[in-house]
Amino acid sequence: MSSSDLLTLPPPYDVYRRPPHKHKERMKSFRFLVVLVLVAASSFDINAQTCKPDGGIRGKKPPPGQCNTQNDSDCCVQGKFYTTYTCSPPVTSDTKATLTINSFQEGGDGGGPSECDNQYHSDDTPVVALSTGWYKGGDRCHKYITINGNGRSVKAMVVDECDSTMGCDEDHDYQPPCPHNIVDASKAVWKALGYLKITGGFRYYLSFPFVLVLVLLAASSFEINAQTCKPSGGIHGKKPPPGQCNRENDSDCCVQGKFYTTYTCSPPVTGGTKATLTINSFQKGGDGGGPSECDHQYHSDDTPVVALSTGWYKGGDRCHKYITINGNGRSVKAMVVDECDSTMGCDEDHDYQPPCPNNIVDASKAVWKALGVSEDNWGDLDITWSE
Repeated sequence: MSSSDLLTLPPPYDVYRRPPHKHKERMKSFRFLVVLVLVAASSFDINAQTCKPDGGIRGKKPPPGQCNTQNDSDCCVQGKFYTTYTCSPPVTSDTKATLTINSFQEGGDGGGPSECDNQYHSDDTPVVALSTGWYKGGDRCHKYITINGNGRSVKAMVVDECDSTMGCDEDHDYQPPCPHNIVDASKAVWKALGYLKITGGFRYYLSFPFVLVLVLLAASSFEINAQTCKPSGGIHGKKPPPGQCNRENDSDCCVQGKFYTTYTCSPPVTGGTKATLTINSFQKGGDGGGPSECDHQYHSDDTPVVALSTGWYKGGDRCHKYITINGNGRSVKAMVVDECDSTMGCDEDHDYQPPCPNNIVDASKAVWKALGVSEDNWGDLDITWSE
């Protein structure tokens, strides 16, 4: 990459407080320099040399108890104008950005689970969110970047979006839109750079790994494609009509205007595929809705049956096959009878419930009982499964 690819921005020596990413996070931040170099050279963004605002919003005062101020997060100010962006500066071999701090774990100022995988991530895991333009609708999900600063370096995985297009509403915890040049990092990233206690006012370079050898590039790209499942798109939620959306088993209902990621794939199946076990009623009148996809029949809550996320369901190829589920120190065999649709949701056919994440084994009560999970802990459980 030639020196002509260097993007120069005004020297940012001041301490800067940055708005939240897509799931309500906010934090103390520092102006940094970032190099966005993807593993595949063809992925370089060589577009216009500028990124202009696409509009703006007026701030709304947060209702009492709203706006998590962990990590010195900012809250929207009534009537203040906040600029919005759908783009980010072009990605070159030396792209400048601002590094900020965020908590991606449950209960942190990051809000809900991360956009890429609908999961939370520990503060001890080096992960980042990127501004909307760099996030590219999820195209950079689960790609690793190498961050160099303070004479050190650390690798971190992209797991979320820092939303530059919206803010100052309930979905964004009444925090402002994210600037268009943010790399929003977990505490693990800051610690790896030598900041055991984060204080501000410094300027450094950050970089993504760059593969120079074409043969290695092809091999690396193949490995990444094999190990990741990228979002296929997304939908915006619709408020359920009165009487719609069965809340049995604490099912979620779509939120008006909220963005939900969709997938046509699931993670690769191995001898011990990691997944999230959820609970569903497959019997008539249950929150599973209509009869099961595989046989157009209902199944008793006392029968160990499951639905799989769209990618694992494979268009019905796994219908009536048994899988072994390992969790809570026990195992149980269950039959695949349905699909947990990762491609659509928030409509009448899906009972106005969101699309299914791409890593779900949605199980009957019989499965949970067989795993010895107490009823008050039913809902979500980390498991592995095999065929």
